[in-house]
Amino acid sequence: MLNVLAPLLLLCNGLAAGVLFGTQLGGFPYLASLPTDRYVHAHAFFGQRYDPAMPICLVATLVLDALLAAGATNTTARTLFAFAGVLAAATALISVTKNAPVNRWMRTIDPHNLPEDFRDPRREWGTWNRRRSLLTITALVANCAALGFLL
Repeated sequence: MLNVLAPLLLLCNGLAAGVLFGTQLGGFPYLASLPTDRYVHAHAFFGQRYDPAMPICLVATLVLDALLAAGATNTTARTLFAFAGVLAAATALISVTKNAPVNRWMRTIDPHNLPEDFRDPRREWGTWNRRRSLLTITALVANCAALGFLL
């Protein structure tokens, strides 16, 4: 079972962590540098590219962590898988409640005709994105460490 689940876990968690790490290195700094109209257009473009891949990777990470935690005979590995699963769940919660609503909203806005009450979400969105990036990367580190205790 471990021979099948472990590679899937590392793939899903690694993809999620890699995408979020990439947003920290280039995606968000680029968005933050744009004038508002170009930002709205670029955010809408980026926001639609990661669905449904990111949610699938996060949910798969959570499920695989739960399965591996339940099946691990090594207490340290079990604890690390469970910890990583909690981090993946926290990432998913932030994504659903903080980042995804902004992504959906950006797709509805005409960048050439911004609403009069437009409130630029970059600062708040960036803060939540940084948090979920750290959580997902930490989950990957915990998963790698857990697997080390099983080898």
